[in-house]
Amino acid sequence: MKVVLAIDPIRFPLTGIGRYTYELAKGLQAANMQSLWFLRGGQLVSADTSIRDATSDAWSATTSRWRRVLGRSKLARDLYQSYEREQQTRKLSGMGDHIFHGPNYYLPDAQGPGVVTVHDLSIFLRPQDHPAARVASMSTEIERSLGRANAIITDTEHTRREVMQHFGLPGERVFAVHLASGSEFHPRSHSQLAASLAPFGLVPQGYCLFTGTIEPRKNLETLLDAYSRLPSDLRKRWPLVIIGYQGWLSQVIHAKMKMAEAEGWLRYLGYVSQDLLPSFMAGARLFAFPSHYEGFGLPLVEAMACGVPVVSSNASCLPEVGGMAPAYHQPSDVEGLSELLERGLCDEAWREEARSRGLERAKAFSWQRCAQETMAVYGAVSGR
Repeated sequence: MKVVLAIDPIRFPLTGIGRYTYELAKGLQAANMQSLWFLRGGQLVSADTSIRDATSDAWSATTSRWRRVLGRSKLARDLYQSYEREQQTRKLSGMGDHIFHGPNYYLPDAQGPGVVTVHDLSIFLRPQDHPAARVASMSTEIERSLGRANAIITDTEHTRREVMQHFGLPGERVFAVHLASGSEFHPRSHSQLAASLAPFGLVPQGYCLFTGTIEPRKNLETLLDAYSRLPSDLRKRWPLVIIGYQGWLSQVIHAKMKMAEAEGWLRYLGYVSQDLLPSFMAGARLFAFPSHYEGFGLPLVEAMACGVPVVSSNASCLPEVGGMAPAYHQPSDVEGLSELLERGLCDEAWREEARSRGLERAKAFSWQRCAQETMAVYGAVSGR
């Protein structure tokens, strides 16, 4: 098969979609495909180049600065997106024998078949969680891309059904391909973790963790309210540590986090490098994931793979991903979440059972399988 994969999502800060694109690119490289190219912005890069070289930190940092500047002006943003689409279409001219895969909702106008990954439908189903300008631009672009796509990939069966129902698409055009955690997420001993955590004033098993972008969809206000209900001695012994890039519509969330920090039971560390994140995850006593809505929920699998007990909301696809391992709560149930957090921190029998179930459940997901199943979609599109 001949494939062009867009790798624009691999940029700072590396979010779940960036991680997915990075791991998929590595998996396709390892498959020794007949012809594989990466498209970044308006530049085609041979897949013979290492994925790290193709996504250099310098390029990523420069692009991030431009995106922040352009994001302040709708006109500038629209002009940039129009220019980028034109560049992509021009670069793809003459490559109609290649399948183009857009791993981040979008497909350019180009010859040849197209595959697009739709990670979730929060823009359509929970527009209140996004800036209005993003809802307007993304909804138009997604609908346009789905109309052009020969096949649509979703991260879960739950999202697959949502896409089919919302857009009235036949099942044979939509494929569910699970994501995974990387091999760097695994249990670690206290001695392995101590050196990484010490500079942040943390110790192994000494905190409850949340990771994710600071935005309304992650339901952090409910987590903060629930944690504040725990006995003071528990909050001081096991503070809540929040790791995540500052997102959007998050002023109220940040204000509440500052109050909790002042009271001594919360630590907000901002964005943490991918090299350090596995140690923070493996060092946690408990992982909390109260999200209102997810397309997959990578941190859930990363926590289970590290042998960390999980408390999660039962919203959207999270029960599909977590299986029987986490303790589940309704997203808006502050009291119920608080009770589960206390159990997760204090009940050793439950913790050991949750740890064992999580490790077993995490084995069901692998990036190698993700790449293989994605290539099976390419094969369906090409008739092979």
